[in-house]
Amino acid sequence: MDYEKLKDRAGKTFDGYELFFLKEKLKKYETKDAQLCGVEIKEEEGIALRGIKDKRLVFSYTYDRGDSAIEALIENGVTLLPYVEEDENAGFSEEYKDYPSMSIYDSKGLEIDDMYKVDILIGMEKAIIDFDKKIVVTRNCELQEAEIQVKIINSNGLNAESRKTLYMLSAMAVAKDKDEVSWYDWIWSNRLNEIDARTFGTHTAQKTISFLSSEQIETGAYDGILSPQASSDILGILSDSFLSENLYKDKTMLKDRRETKCFSEIINIKDSGMHGMDSFPFDGEGVPSFENIVVENGYFNTFLYDNYYGRKYNLPSTGNCERGGVKEPPRCATRGFFIEKGMRDIKDELTNGLIIEELMGTHTANTVTGDFSLGAIGYLCKNGSKKPFKGVIISGNIFEMLNNVKEIGNDLRFYGTCGSPSLYIEGLKISGK
Repeated sequence: MDYEKLKDRAGKTFDGYELFFLKEKLKKYETKDAQLCGVEIKEEEGIALRGIKDKRLVFSYTYDRGDSAIEALIENGVTLLPYVEEDENAGFSEEYKDYPSMSIYDSKGLEIDDMYKVDILIGMEKAIIDFDKKIVVTRNCELQEAEIQVKIINSNGLNAESRKTLYMLSAMAVAKDKDEVSWYDWIWSNRLNEIDARTFGTHTAQKTISFLSSEQIETGAYDGILSPQASSDILGILSDSFLSENLYKDKTMLKDRRETKCFSEIINIKDSGMHGMDSFPFDGEGVPSFENIVVENGYFNTFLYDNYYGRKYNLPSTGNCERGGVKEPPRCATRGFFIEKGMRDIKDELTNGLIIEELMGTHTANTVTGDFSLGAIGYLCKNGSKKPFKGVIISGNIFEMLNNVKEIGNDLRFYGTCGSPSLYIEGLKISGK
């Protein structure tokens, strides 16, 4: 496609414009019974246009190439103009010269032979199967490789361009004895050589075996630990409360609570475009990525803004615009949302209480009030011994729960865009037998 021609057409048609170019190459390898059973290859390249005319903002996209695609992109935007209301806050990012330097592109990993990557996956699966005879089957053994290239240009002179790679390894193990249990887990990295597949496989198998002979525990209030996975799920529910869009729509309990203590004094929460799976030098509008301290020593500091909601509140963007792809307009979102880690390992020191490893049904939680009632599995620790439990419900309010955090572990781990270390919390409400 002739990009200069597209810029020229957009500039002559609209008062202001933004062009978003996305190219994705995806590969997925899958094994079963320690043999390759599938390879999926997908490649997409598209352009999204946002144009402003007479204070009306329109959006269109195309996966086509060539001059006809340029005309279709422009004409589709023009067609929408009469149906869009005027908006004083419509606008695009200013020009930026400096972006953070990030080591997130693995050219060597992309060049490695496919069969070597398949061997990595088979090695992981063998590590699971060979761990214990009680492991009867593996499922969802997959290695995914993504290469992503993004370019954003707008009429204010912005020209941002970068690329990244992403590798994701996943597996489910099923174990059988008197009962049958399963455990699914996944890890990711921007670099292939940073993924230790055999260690991951051994850990997955070990965790699966540990849940054999699980039982319900008594109803009651327990002190205990939420694992990084469970804590990240809780944080994912909470994260919407920090978005300026939800502030504007009155869908957050943090409204009018800036500079007030909302969480335990040992909690620090950050949002950063340089951490987590969505890390990138800039956000979906070309604003440079940086770190936002949203909670400091339990005190709520700031909401997170994209350009649109920043204009509504006369504040600059915090780099919190997300693109779900070419088909979706940008939106206000967290990027790498995480609780800062503590100084020591707290999991191995728990002698009495619960360790909650996994939560189920997080989509049912109320993201506005923070109320939740979720399934949970984990371990009950008594005098240093550990027994697995299942079939229980943990309920409460996320804001109250995070006020009861008494210690934070040093095992920070990101699950997607949210990350957390282990959290020791008092008064976990459990409904069991």
